[in-house]
Amino acid sequence: MLAVLLTPISLIVQPALHTPLARTTTVAPLASRAAEPTMSAAAFLALDAIEPAVSSYVAIWTPLFEGAKASSLAPEALLHWGHAAAMSTVLFAMGGYGAFLGWATRFGNGAEVYPLSQLVPEAIGNTARELHPKLMGAALFFFLLGGQGGLVLLATAGEPLLKSAHSSTAVIGIGLLIAQAGLGATMGGSETGRTAHAFLGSGTLAALTVHAYFGLNLGLSF
Repeated sequence: MLAVLLTPISLIVQPALHTPLARTTTVAPLASRAAEPTMSAAAFLALDAIEPAVSSYVAIWTPLFEGAKASSLAPEALLHWGHAAAMSTVLFAMGGYGAFLGWATRFGNGAEVYPLSQLVPEAIGNTARELHPKLMGAALFFFLLGGQGGLVLLATAGEPLLKSAHSSTAVIGIGLLIAQAGLGATMGGSETGRTAHAFLGSGTLAALTVHAYFGLNLGLSF
């Protein structure tokens, strides 16, 4: 009778005794893993250190845009592509014409008043030398403002912040613009300074064009 009662138990225990133990996996300590910067496949600058502060700032404005989206006050297409349209205008219209005026000044035509300068009332009568710093200063202001708007719109769409090549090139582009502004304000009549300002300015526009390319790719990805 005892053998009959123990038979079901032996049927369960014996297979378990012959089952190999699962391989243990070594998990890195949380502290050491957290210390390593994380980047998405498309990003090439580790911006993890500033991400919490940026996210906190963006969170102030996100509810306003989410409310506009929920109420259909702002069309989906405007929320998705409005930043791209506005910043492309700043880059290619203001930045492009500003660069032209800068090189015109560099080649000795700073006293020239070009026809396009007559299209904006505030610029009427301004020479290339006068209009160049005004135009590029305004472009820097709009880039700084538009960058914040881009982050807010990205958060409104539920996308991660500072994890793309677009965000990496934004940091580089803004840094170059600020460096250009400082160089332009301090170079005076230095020939070396003027040369550096001219070529660095063209490089800055090239970097911002790459930034726009990555932005287009980002916009098409979601």
